[in-house]
Amino acid sequence: MDYFEPEIVSLQRLGLDERWLQDRIAENPKLLGLGDLDLRGREWQQPGAGRVDLLLQDPESLRRYEVEIQLGATDASHIIRTIEYWDIEKRRYPQYDHCAVIVAENVTGRFMNVIALLNRSVPLIALQLSAVRVDGRVGLIFTRVLDEMPLALEEEDEQEPTDRSYWERKASPETLELVDRMRDDMVAAPGYELKYNKHYIGMAKDGRANNFIAFIPRKRALLLHVKLPKTDDTTARIEEASLDLLPYDRNYSQYRIRLSENDVTDHADLLTKLMEEAHEIQG
Repeated sequence: MDYFEPEIVSLQRLGLDERWLQDRIAENPKLLGLGDLDLRGREWQQPGAGRVDLLLQDPESLRRYEVEIQLGATDASHIIRTIEYWDIEKRRYPQYDHCAVIVAENVTGRFMNVIALLNRSVPLIALQLSAVRVDGRVGLIFTRVLDEMPLALEEEDEQEPTDRSYWERKASPETLELVDRMRDDMVAAPGYELKYNKHYIGMAKDGRANNFIAFIPRKRALLLHVKLPKTDDTTARIEEASLDLLPYDRNYSQYRIRLSENDVTDHADLLTKLMEEAHEIQG
């Protein structure tokens, strides 16, 4: 197979502007790599303020993304504008979860440090754009150079530990038996034990939490959380099994599946595989 090295080009040098880039993203928001998002608006007017380049929304979680685009290198005004627009939208529509997104052709080291500091208190994603020219056509590649700071379940572990008797009162013997069964027969992670917390049952090894999976027993069902990146392939495998798939949890980067006893029996191979994949990534 022949090999060629693609030509990385500047959109500005090609005579293309931010509006052209907005058009391409508006036509296909999946380009950003943030999921199959809907376009809610472009040049989205904010009362008494500016205009958000693109307002996107996840149709499942209803999370909104305030996207600011800049050709060339990012700068201080670009960062400030992005945070300002995110804050205004968050206050205008508090019923939604919001995330700020910076897009630039060059996210420089100096401002990367600033963005990383802001990322500790603001859900912020930085995407670096590369334009590639092949046979007179332009392709766009968006690379996530900074992801939002994930919330850590381990912190909750330290704050609110409980014991098995707590869950025996809160859930049911049947769903706790499912937890034991999955841990003993389906989790290929030697040395791990269940760690009981107020809001979920996690996993720990040598006393240290590593919640690549977590269980939330209910009276009649068991919620399984599997810490995996959201991909079309993983989603399709779960949906094809007709499992009760809940909206993806972006804050914790995990799939959430509601399971019955029959689900655990009938789909043991799939569930085991998903948990193995999570352990490989998080372990």
